[in-house]
Amino acid sequence: MADQSPAFPSAAARRALGRQVYEQVMLTEAPSDDSPFAGAGLLDFVFAEVWSRPGLSRRDRRFVTLACVAAADTVRPIQEHVYAALKSGDVTYDELTEAVLHFAVYCGWPKGSFFAQTATEQWERIHAERGEPVPPPTPTLPLTTASDPELRLQGGEAAFKSINELEFAVPRDHPYYGAGILNFVFGEMWQRPGLGLRERRLVTLACVALDDTEGPVRSHVYSALKSGDLSYPEMKELSLQFAAYYGWPKGSFLAQVIDEQHERIEAE
Repeated sequence: MADQSPAFPSAAARRALGRQVYEQVMLTEAPSDDSPFAGAGLLDFVFAEVWSRPGLSRRDRRFVTLACVAAADTVRPIQEHVYAALKSGDVTYDELTEAVLHFAVYCGWPKGSFFAQTATEQWERIHAERGEPVPPPTPTLPLTTASDPELRLQGGEAAFKSINELEFAVPRDHPYYGAGILNFVFGEMWQRPGLGLRERRLVTLACVALDDTEGPVRSHVYSALKSGDLSYPEMKELSLQFAAYYGWPKGSFLAQVIDEQHERIEAE
C-alpha cells in the first residue's frame, strides 16, 4: 500500500489543517502554544497527518486511541478523548461502556475502573452542557449467553475457536482457562451484543500490543486478518494510530507482527 500522507504546500497550511482536524476530532479549541510537543508533534503530525489519513475511519481510530490513553493512566487525555468520542456521536454510551469492559479484561480491572468512572462523568457532563437529563442506563440483564455452566463452557469453546481462527480450544482444567477464558472472556464477553466484533478487535489489538505480550499479539493479529474483520492495509494503519498514542517502540513490534502474520496467511 502506497503511503497516504497528505501533501502540504507550506508549513502554515500543515498547521492550519492540524488545528482544523484537532477541533473536528476533539470538539474543543486547538492548543495555541507553539512548543515542539503541541505544534510540531500534536498539531502538525498527530492531527494534520495521522488523523487525516483515509486508511481507517475516525470511529475506528477512536477505539484504538481510547484503549491507549486508558492504559496510559493519563487523566486529562482520557477525559478529553472520552468526551470527544461521546459528544461527536462516533461512539454511543452503550458502546463505550462495553469497550470499557472489554478493555478491563485485556488491560486489567484497576485501569478499567478509572476508564468506567470517566465514561460516566463525561456522559453526565455532555448532558449538563445540553441542559438535558441523563438517560436511564440500558439494563444489563438478562444475559444473552447461557446460564447453565456446561452450556456456557461449550459456548466459550465455540467462540474461542471461531474468534481466534483455531481448530481447538484451551483446556477447561485450570481456573485461568476454564473459569476465565472459556467461561467469561469467550463464554460471555466476546458474545455480548453491545459492541461489534470489529470494534472488539480494535480494542483488543491495542491492549495486547501495549502490554508487550508476544503470543497474544501474534494470535490476535493473525485472527483479525484471517477473519477478514480487518484488512492488511487497515491493520497497517492501525499500527500508526497505535504508535502515535502509545509510542514508536511498541508500534514497531506491532507493525512487524502485522507483516509477519500477513505473510503467514498468504502462504496458507
